[in-house]
Amino acid sequence: MSHPLTIGDLAREVGIKVQTVRYYEQIGILPEPARTTGNQRRYDEAARRRLVFIRHARQLGFPLEAVRELLALADQPDQPCDRVDEIARRQLEAVDERLRRLTALRRSLAGMIEACGTGSVADCRIVETLADHGLCAEEHPDPDAARIG
Repeated sequence: MSHPLTIGDLAREVGIKVQTVRYYEQIGILPEPARTTGNQRRYDEAARRRLVFIRHARQLGFPLEAVRELLALADQPDQPCDRVDEIARRQLEAVDERLRRLTALRRSLAGMIEACGTGSVADCRIVETLADHGLCAEEHPDPDAARIG
C-alpha cells in the first residue's frame, strides 16, 4: 500500500463493512486514523494490517475481548508468548465445546428424522418431539439462553 486508504477502500481491501471499521474504532481496537482537512479518515498500512489481524481472529471465533488482549500482546513483540498461547488454548476449548453441542444437536435431529414416518403432520414424530422436549433422546442447550449476557 503506497498511499493512505479511505474507509471504504480499507473495508473493501480487508473484506469487511465500513460500519465494522467504525465499530472497531469506537470500541478502541482500531485506533482512530488521521483525517484530511475535509475530515475524511485516511488509513495507513499499519491500520490495514491491524484490521486484517482483527478480521482473521474474529473468523477463528475469538471474542472481541480476546482480540483486544491479543492485539495488546502483539503490540509488545519482545514479551513471552505464554499469554497468547493461553488465549488460543481457551478458544480451542470453546470450539471443542461447540463441536460437542453441535454433535448432540445433530444426533437429536437425525433421531427425529429417523423416527418420522410418512403420513400426516398430525402423526409426525418431528412435530411431536419439538412440542415435547422430554421425547428428545439428547439434552441440548437453549441457544437463546446462551446469547443472553
